[in-house]
Amino acid sequence: MTTNALFSLAQAAIFCGTTLILWKVLRQWFVKSSLENIPGPPSTSFVYGNLKQLLDLNSWKFHEHLVESYPGIAKLRGPFGSDILYVFEPRALHHILVKDQYIYEEGRFFIKSNYLVLGKNLLSTLGEHHRKQRKMLNPVFSPKHMRHMIPMFYEVAQRLGRAIEGQVQTSTAELDISAWMGRTALEIVGKAGLGYSFDPLVSEKPDEYASALKGFNSANGKAAIARRILPYLPIVRFAGIGHKILEMVPHEGVRALVKVSDILWKRSTDIYTQKKEALKHGDAAVAQQIGEGKDIMSILLKANVEASGEDRLDEEELIGQMSSLILAAMDTTSNALGIILTRLAEHPDIQQKLREEIIEAGADKGLDFDALMNLPLLEAVCRETLRVYVRLYTLVICGAGTRKDVVLPLAEPIRGVDGSMIHDIFVPKETTVVAGLLNCNRWKALWGDDAFEWKPERWLSPLPAAVAEAKVPGVYSNLMTFLGGGRACIGFKFSQLEMKVVLSVLLSKFTFEKSDTPIFWNAAGVRYPSAGKQGGPASLPMKVSLYKGDACT
Repeated sequence: MTTNALFSLAQAAIFCGTTLILWKVLRQWFVKSSLENIPGPPSTSFVYGNLKQLLDLNSWKFHEHLVESYPGIAKLRGPFGSDILYVFEPRALHHILVKDQYIYEEGRFFIKSNYLVLGKNLLSTLGEHHRKQRKMLNPVFSPKHMRHMIPMFYEVAQRLGRAIEGQVQTSTAELDISAWMGRTALEIVGKAGLGYSFDPLVSEKPDEYASALKGFNSANGKAAIARRILPYLPIVRFAGIGHKILEMVPHEGVRALVKVSDILWKRSTDIYTQKKEALKHGDAAVAQQIGEGKDIMSILLKANVEASGEDRLDEEELIGQMSSLILAAMDTTSNALGIILTRLAEHPDIQQKLREEIIEAGADKGLDFDALMNLPLLEAVCRETLRVYVRLYTLVICGAGTRKDVVLPLAEPIRGVDGSMIHDIFVPKETTVVAGLLNCNRWKALWGDDAFEWKPERWLSPLPAAVAEAKVPGVYSNLMTFLGGGRACIGFKFSQLEMKVVLSVLLSKFTFEKSDTPIFWNAAGVRYPSAGKQGGPASLPMKVSLYKGDACT
């Protein structure tokens, strides 16, 4: 397709998008919303509503205001006066994510932008197509399969320990923990997920591929508003017309996303081609690869060959799963590890107690799955960090609006703007709904007055009765960190295992202290750290030194 043709197509897409926006704006003026009586903060802009507050890289204060000021539900304003229903009340979230999940499907912009950036995968499909993909992937993310992969996790973590030991030697050194955790997460998902080695972890300088992927969250945050126009691009095959149009968008964040997607797609295609060739030569050839045939993609490819025609995934989907697996496993878990080490640096007493638990249990040398997952303080530290510092802090469930009119029940009535009590909410078709995952995890009505505080010890005694009674619909430990229902994070056991293995190895060898450089945690879809300034590239400098304890070998 010529440049002129692409330009004409872009003009047509912009015209159609503008027309649709104008129609929605006019409808807001002439049709009174059924949500007018729901309390919420004032709009800061007619063009953006509260969207910039919601999506700003430093939006933490706004989310804190919402959870402190509103009873589990708040009405926000979207662009040009449109309605956004912000929800963090557990019963309402259960209806949104579980009971009526096919009415409250994820936003079209979210699905479409993921498709253009990552290809066809769990993050970019809906309905029956999404269910088919999950059905194929569920077995390889089961605890049973995780038990077989734990030696691969430990092997990579031990390599990381040797690499950092070479940097630290006999004195304290300041290291970029974000870079090291990202490289480690990439190598773990490479070996255990794809049967492929990305990074030997032997040199200080990261692989070019890992460096490019670490820029994804920064680019995603900068493109937060621009991503909302993607539903109006033509629906086309990945790396086709839509991708070409994205390359022409004069926006730094969008172009950076395109660059990352190209790098991801190329490497995923190369790995897929290698695996497909190995499978053609039988199990012996697969066993010779890095994952020895036990990695997620080798098992998935075998299962796909054996599946019936209607359940089988096409090549684009298989490559797309690889891209999403690489990116999701790398950024979310590595940043969670960065937050845990930061909190432990701020609480050296907890750091030392956790170190003693790890060394006494022999977790640094290697434990089986069940023993590692049942270390009480290690579990408490991971749970509390995942509670207070949700990596995906919100989820736009219906970016293009609910599929039909629906009534949303509430656990407790709320007082409307006019003073009346509201027991349930009529949500009209095409309403944008945002699930406040972070705020459900730290709502004082559930967790108590210390809900904002990082206190691992809360998990070493019974939780508040309100938490159990609320029946939070998340798949993990009364939390919304890994979502719930049909769109729950399929790899949350993989993430838990990775965090615990890496922490076991690092804390047995090293002590961690905060750097003097200011660190900013950016709200960019997935929370990530930057050093020195808000919105900068991913970086988390920390002071690291060898642990001198008697029990350390």
